[in-house]
Amino acid sequence: MNISDIILFLVGTITSTFCPLKTWTQNLVPPDPMSQFHLRRGSPEEEFPDLGRNFTWMGRILTPAMYRRQFDRCTPSGVMFDDVIRLGIEEPGEWSGPVTVGCLAGDAQSYILFCDFFDRIIEAYHEHKVTSMTPESDSNYDNLKGGDDLDRSFAVYCEVSVTRAVEDFCFPSHCSRGERRHLLSLARRALQKLEAELPGQLFLLEELSRQQQAEMKATSPTSLQLRCGVARDWPDARAAWLSQDGSLVIWVNIDDHLRLVSHRDDANVAEAFKRVFINLQKLEEHYRALKHPFIWKQQLGWVTSSPADVGTGLKVSIHLKLQLLPQHKRLPDVLTRLKICMEKTESPEVYSVRNIATFGQTEVELTQLVVDGVKLLIAMEKRLQASADIHELLPSHK
Repeated sequence: MNISDIILFLVGTITSTFCPLKTWTQNLVPPDPMSQFHLRRGSPEEEFPDLGRNFTWMGRILTPAMYRRQFDRCTPSGVMFDDVIRLGIEEPGEWSGPVTVGCLAGDAQSYILFCDFFDRIIEAYHEHKVTSMTPESDSNYDNLKGGDDLDRSFAVYCEVSVTRAVEDFCFPSHCSRGERRHLLSLARRALQKLEAELPGQLFLLEELSRQQQAEMKATSPTSLQLRCGVARDWPDARAAWLSQDGSLVIWVNIDDHLRLVSHRDDANVAEAFKRVFINLQKLEEHYRALKHPFIWKQQLGWVTSSPADVGTGLKVSIHLKLQLLPQHKRLPDVLTRLKICMEKTESPEVYSVRNIATFGQTEVELTQLVVDGVKLLIAMEKRLQASADIHELLPSHK
């Protein structure tokens, strides 16, 4: 046997000995979900979207290099990066309007797999850095100051809402009919337990008349919701739970898995905040008992389908009667400094003032920010009505 035969013999022996081990270890590695698809698409350069007139944060942040990194990635449930950015492609925004995020997560794993994209979107929209630190939480309504003493001559209405997503289910833009119906079944069981302390009733949207839907403010889906997949199969497995005293509404499978809303015609933000978070805590316990807790990520806090809602999922809105302040040239700068936004409502001279960010501050801090901002806007309106200057009231940069 010459030297070459010896080498071939040794190679064959080593291969036959270690190949089974190699195959066994390869089987431990989870398969790439993208390998299961045979998509007819071009290269990342050929597929890169036209963002020339896109005014969303997605349009500002996404680059060809970033798109190339995300191109061949896919979550285990099948969410691709093109699914994530579809919202911003369908609705590119306007240069003079508010800057929206322009993207939606298809599932909770999206925030991990596409983290280099989502983290930058979250930081830009919320103006807060994503770090390894767990976001702080404080929903103790006793820590809120002055939410029950707004001037009723100006404050006419308030609404506090919070969104939550349920573990082990895709988000509305990507979930199947079966998932959505399972979510409705879970909600029914959890709400039955809640009714032991807060009587209420669950209404299926498909069983309501148009008049009943209007009374419950259950509006039809927008064309954008239909195009981005959030409103697929409408109104299948969509529902609203209404407390008997009318103080709380819980929406199921609308924009997110769950959305709790409390509104008051006396603009008592403190009571609305209290109603939402007392019952949210109870629901959280009921869902945990059902082995499907709400989705929490260490670096982001509570996550739902939109990166605009991560952290707390909290929106606080107060309606104000304002005549002179909306026309004041310094108002845009004031709102920027206060970190709140103001939009017209259907009623003349009534404006909705709400928080923009939901990430980077606690629930109490975000609510306090809106309450304090509204009080300042009311003080400015009073000054203007008295023909006085508002320069002394201008807030400093935060």
